[in-house]
Amino acid sequence: MRKTLLFLALPLALAACHHEEQAAQSSGDASFEAKLQQQLLDAKPGSVIDIPAGIYHLQRGLSLRTDGVTIKGAGMDKTVLSFKGQLVGPEGLLVNANDFTIENLALEDTKGDALKINQGKNITIRGVRVEWTGGPKTTNGAYGLYPVKTQNVLVEDSVVIGASDAGIYVGQSNNIVVRRNRAEYNVAGIEIENSVNADVYENTATNNTGGILVFNMPNLSQAGHSTRVFKNKTIGNNTDNFAAKGAAVASVPRGSGVVVNSNDKVEIFDNDIADNQTANVIISSYFSTNYYNTKGVAADYNPYPKGIFIYDNRFKGGGDSPDGLKLKTLKTAVFGLNGKFPDILWDGYVDETKLVNGLPPDSDRFCIQNGDVGVINADGPHDYKNPSTDTKPYQCTLPKLPPVVLDPEPKA
Repeated sequence: MRKTLLFLALPLALAACHHEEQAAQSSGDASFEAKLQQQLLDAKPGSVIDIPAGIYHLQRGLSLRTDGVTIKGAGMDKTVLSFKGQLVGPEGLLVNANDFTIENLALEDTKGDALKINQGKNITIRGVRVEWTGGPKTTNGAYGLYPVKTQNVLVEDSVVIGASDAGIYVGQSNNIVVRRNRAEYNVAGIEIENSVNADVYENTATNNTGGILVFNMPNLSQAGHSTRVFKNKTIGNNTDNFAAKGAAVASVPRGSGVVVNSNDKVEIFDNDIADNQTANVIISSYFSTNYYNTKGVAADYNPYPKGIFIYDNRFKGGGDSPDGLKLKTLKTAVFGLNGKFPDILWDGYVDETKLVNGLPPDSDRFCIQNGDVGVINADGPHDYKNPSTDTKPYQCTLPKLPPVVLDPEPKA
């Protein structure tokens, strides 16, 4: 009898210890959360908030409104802020401040956007990992790293996995460098939207729906132009689109390497672009997005891509299994059942009011200097009835854009 009681007592004791550990951990997380938010509230210009290595479970979103603050962890795989049990707040961390730096930590499983920085100047995001650990899901937060209406922005050496809109998104901003990041299993890996003067380079975008996007959407605070996309690897972005219905990126075809939509003065050069099953590069207008604003489009919005220059890229594979019935039908009609799209797919929309002898003004042209790379003009305005693979219209050059210079240059 005593042996039976001893055997019964052992698991009960272990269970009690386990519950005590959980309670202690929960208490510790609550204490850490309260302390961290208080540090953010008490921060002054020049404050450095160090977060030691560990996994911290938070239930509330964090916010910062003080200029000149740095948040530092011990490494993107060592300091982890987990929002898996988040009950309060739409973001993981919301920042409304200038001269902000965040580095060397991870934000996991936020209810909404992971890190949103709104209307700040001199923003540095370095060595930050954002991840939704359950894989690609529509219920994941929309944006990973999300500076919007910002100036002088650096995003480097970071990783974003699983965003249901864009992993790294810089919108309505000016003077931007996005470099040496990895974006994987997002709808859009990296997106520059309605922004001016952006350099996107030495990034890897793979297993997204679309690798790198440069977009101009209507009815926003500014129009975008002057983006350079270079020295990136955008490979095998063939994940099914899992964006929320009605989102702009819900129209991005699965299998898109680099997509330029309605943006001006975009250079795409010295990239490795491969195995994106719809097309390695897509140039399109607002009319091809299937994203129409019910309130109409501002009168000054220009829906056409202009001044697009593609040169010296390395293309491989891709174009063999386009997304959507219309594109599949077009591919088969032009290239046969076992054929594939050429590396560059253009929807064919052009501002006909500005054509001279059938061509846009020199500064608005779509130019390609990329060896014998193929192009298809899909003839979207006429529902793909008269596609063309003639490359002569694109045999031109455009003035090259200057590099983006951050001022001040962020310190490592």
